[in-house]
Amino acid sequence: QVQLVESGGGLVQTGGSLRLSCAYSERLFSTIGMGWYRQASGKQRELVETISSGGKTNYADSVKGRFTIARNNAKNTVYLQMNRLTPGDTAVYYCNAPFGDEFRSSWGQGTQVTVST
Repeated sequence: QVQLVESGGGLVQTGGSLRLSCAYSERLFSTIGMGWYRQASGKQRELVETISSGGKTNYADSVKGRFTIARNNAKNTVYLQMNRLTPGDTAVYYCNAPFGDEFRSSWGQGTQVTVST
């Protein structure tokens, strides 16, 4: 069964950094785009950024210049380096493989990121 497993979240102070990881047990991982999404309490899930199979990235305006997505196809893993974190970044972070307006897999458990003042 194809699974998404996110890790790396935690509690950090404003201005700090975290690196999230997402392992995806999809044998065709290297051929598909991946994305990071987040859902703050009481809000809808939103796109953070995506990376295509060829390495092209797309960022939400709110994270441009602070977050960097990367992938390691040999490890079936996608990463999210988050710098200069603010309380507005507090959310549960998820990864998935976008496919048009849908996603290739069920959502994983996500990883909680909490940024304190």
